[in-house]
Amino acid sequence: MRSPRRPDPPPLQTNDRLIAAAGTAAWAVALAVLLVVGLPEDARWWLWVCVCGIVIGLFGYWYLPRLHRARAAQTRRGAPLTTPAGQPPVTPVGEPPVARPEPGDLREHSTTATPEDP
Repeated sequence: MRSPRRPDPPPLQTNDRLIAAAGTAAWAVALAVLLVVGLPEDARWWLWVCVCGIVIGLFGYWYLPRLHRARAAQTRRGAPLTTPAGQPPVTPVGEPPVARPEPGDLREHSTTATPEDP
C-alpha cells in the first residue's frame, strides 16, 4: 500500500536575472578568450557558439522579468500555475469544459477509426 503523497514544497526564490547575466558574461569572456588566442580555420564555429550563448543570455535577461510579472498576475487572479494531478483543469468563464479521457483510455488518441464490436 502506498503512503499518502506529501505536499509539494514551496518554490525557491531565486534571482534569475543574476543567473542570466552571469551566463551571458561567461559566454562573453569565452568569446574574448577565443578571439585573443585565435582559432584554426576549421574551429571558427566556436566563435558562433559564444555569440549564440550571449544572444540567448540577453534574451533571457530581457524575458525573465516579463515571465515573473505574468506569473504574479496569474497568481493574483487565483488561477493555478499548474493543474494538480487528478484534478480537472479550471475552465474560464464562458467557455465549455473540455472532455478529458479516463486514464488508460487510448480510444481518444487513436488516429484511425476502428469498427465497433457487435
